[in-house]
Amino acid sequence: MLPQIASFGRLVLASVRDLAPIVLVIAFFQIVVLQQPFPNLERILVGVAFVLIGLTLFIRGLELGLFPFGEALAEAFARKGSLFWLLAFAFALGFGTTVAEPALIAVTAEAAKIVAAHSDGGMDRAAELRYALGLRYTVAVSVGVALVVGVFRILKGWPIHWLIVGGYLIICVLTAFAPEDIIGVAYDSGGVTTSTITVPLVAALGIGLATVIKGRNPMIDGFGLIAFASLTPIMFVLVYGIRV
Repeated sequence: MLPQIASFGRLVLASVRDLAPIVLVIAFFQIVVLQQPFPNLERILVGVAFVLIGLTLFIRGLELGLFPFGEALAEAFARKGSLFWLLAFAFALGFGTTVAEPALIAVTAEAAKIVAAHSDGGMDRAAELRYALGLRYTVAVSVGVALVVGVFRILKGWPIHWLIVGGYLIICVLTAFAPEDIIGVAYDSGGVTTSTITVPLVAALGIGLATVIKGRNPMIDGFGLIAFASLTPIMFVLVYGIRV
């Protein structure tokens, strides 16, 4: 029990260290530059405390559950020897984690509101929700495809830089043809997909596969799936904008 408490205490101190630069920057500009007191200081302190507790519990949860679980699943599918089920698992993992990503839900909802507000013919609430849902599912499918490609790369040992460079060249071409109002959303969607839910499981999948597959180096081959998960949403949303 005592070692667990000590371990949790170290995590809390690490979270304090991580949050300290943000708090110091905000305090400096509020007090020294703006020379104004903090509005609702009590609420801010309570919020910082909640962030500290949440960050600590999140990191602990990753260590206890998500990373070991993701690596164990990847190893189990790799040992099973079925390429179909491994790729199906990769797609389902990418789709499922992305469609539940809070940052993506927020961005697609905001994009739908902007489109509805600037639509010439007007857009009712139902159409707005359909647009947001279509955008969200487009990104989720793209991440699923990204993990399929990434897993296949680990299995075959392909150099990651060729796939990344090729992907961004395609994005540059698509950008020239996509409507201007979708370009910013497309590029932002690549960032919001790789957030709190997606990253831990995707990273665990890559590391687990590279660990169990003979001839693969977890450090060289295990990482890179997150890069694919950031790249393909841009591509798919640009195509979505061109078609819609």
